[in-house]
Amino acid sequence: MSTSKTLLVGEGTTSIVVLALAAVVLLATFAGAAAAGDSPPPSTTANLTLHNLCPFPVWPLVTANAGLPGIPVDDDGEPVGRRLAGNGEGLATLSFPPGAWSGRVTARTGCQAAEEDDGGSSTRVARCATGESPPVTVAQVSVGGPGGLAAYSVSLVDGFNVAVVITPHGFAQGRRCPALGCAVDLCGARAPREGCGAGASSAAAFKQVCPDTRTNATDVEATPQDCVAPREIKVVFCPTQD
Repeated sequence: MSTSKTLLVGEGTTSIVVLALAAVVLLATFAGAAAAGDSPPPSTTANLTLHNLCPFPVWPLVTANAGLPGIPVDDDGEPVGRRLAGNGEGLATLSFPPGAWSGRVTARTGCQAAEEDDGGSSTRVARCATGESPPVTVAQVSVGGPGGLAAYSVSLVDGFNVAVVITPHGFAQGRRCPALGCAVDLCGARAPREGCGAGASSAAAFKQVCPDTRTNATDVEATPQDCVAPREIKVVFCPTQD
């Protein structure tokens, strides 16, 4: 009996030692990967970049879909929605929350500041000429889908106030991640004072000029997309026309 007990204890001790060694090896593997600077698996998109090329400032709004976390500040700690200067000077990089996320981006124009901080930069706006309600151009973004799937579109269903193009960057070779949207000023230089064309009456005209936008609830872009885990999705206001 004593021999049997000794064997059982020995077997249990051996199992414990094996598990402990396995844990040490696993931790060492993770530590080595971290030291080597290995990036995490590309399951989600890291950044949302907003860049204003318009000849006037914009005040972007980033609104998460219901039940999802918002993005209150950019990577510099500045509040999302702050004034982005025009002519390429206004640039903000935001980090997507972990996991699946979807929402919309719009550009407000002609905003009047409600208050100013000590540095004189606008932190809140009292009202804006466009962008808070239709007509407004809407950039729609979804990231972190199955297998890292990302989807994006520019909607003109609610009309148009600012030209917008979405461009992914840093995606896997062979994936279809085209630039989509509309680089044309459909309002004839009315911005930043007013938008145009909300409703079905403008859908056909908008689609003819900007086929890579969505102009009704069932519409899709002329250019297909199949984009997985881009490292960045860039929303450009008033992009240059090719």
